[in-house]
Amino acid sequence: MIIDIIKVTIPLTISFVVGLVVVAPILLVYLYRHKMWKKISGKVDLSGKDTPVFNALHKEKDTNTPRMGGVVIWLSVLFTIGIVWLLAEFFPGPVTSKLNFLSRNQTWLPLFTLVAASIVGLFDDYLTVRGSGLSLRHRIIVVLGLGAVGAWWFYFKLGISTIFIPFFGPGSLGLLFIPLFMLVMLGLFSGGVIDGLDGLSGGVMIGIFAAYTGIAFYQQQIDLATFNAVILGGILAFLWYNVPPARFYMTETGILGLTTTLTVVAFLTDAVIFLPLIALPLVATTASNIIQLSSKKFLGRKVFLSAPMHHHFEALGWPAHQVTMRYWIVGLVCAVLGFVLTILGKLAL
Repeated sequence: MIIDIIKVTIPLTISFVVGLVVVAPILLVYLYRHKMWKKISGKVDLSGKDTPVFNALHKEKDTNTPRMGGVVIWLSVLFTIGIVWLLAEFFPGPVTSKLNFLSRNQTWLPLFTLVAASIVGLFDDYLTVRGSGLSLRHRIIVVLGLGAVGAWWFYFKLGISTIFIPFFGPGSLGLLFIPLFMLVMLGLFSGGVIDGLDGLSGGVMIGIFAAYTGIAFYQQQIDLATFNAVILGGILAFLWYNVPPARFYMTETGILGLTTTLTVVAFLTDAVIFLPLIALPLVATTASNIIQLSSKKFLGRKVFLSAPMHHHFEALGWPAHQVTMRYWIVGLVCAVLGFVLTILGKLAL
């Protein structure tokens, strides 16, 4: 138990320190030197119409704060993996070998997903800075493609076609496992629009990945728990520079990597059932967009002053930092509750 705790905490610390003192400072210099921010403020909704309330609230922020801050997260993860792997290779021993958490059945797939999705997100961010990013349709295609690869790996390589139902045990899905996996990934990706206020997405993601770190650790998936912890370290390093006033935004290279990787982690831990609770802020964000669009189309009026929901609270007069802190609180409560219910559901069998 003690050695497992050390295995999780040391890479987490390495990731945080590397991100904080190496990756982020270098990235900040590059982003500000090359003015890697949107040249025109504002946005349009999914139907292509202007969003006047949002644009009024954020008219000056988009054009002077760089994008691509999410690079800190996944580069911190890659550097940490490289450090512990090199230690195990060149200084072999029981301690260094134990720290190496790369394994075929636990970390290969989430690592591939994190890097692949983050690079696509980085490309999208670059195009956005230059004028126009990838269309929503293209991003959905990418997410569904990654979901198909992940589902194929689970079904054919790992032989997994069930999901755990709390208090009952595994429920067999057969080939339906594949579309379910893809839909969950697409659903989490849609919640990525939570990256809209300083510190909001980073703080919410900390609670979510902390919950899955605990679930993986409880199930003795120590390599996966360590991988999640390393992501936590990267998010903490990012958040250091993203709290109000943000020095950069996470944007697609961060949120796309995190949401797709979260899908893989949820299925690897067989804890998908309580994912909507653990990731409730993401679910609520997606739901608020759907409700807003549906109400405007079918009823001809808005439910929220601005969507997603965190911008509604801004429009009501809540200071942005107040919205962020309250989302953190709600997100942490949901993460803890989801973690506890998952463990109880598995203990009951």
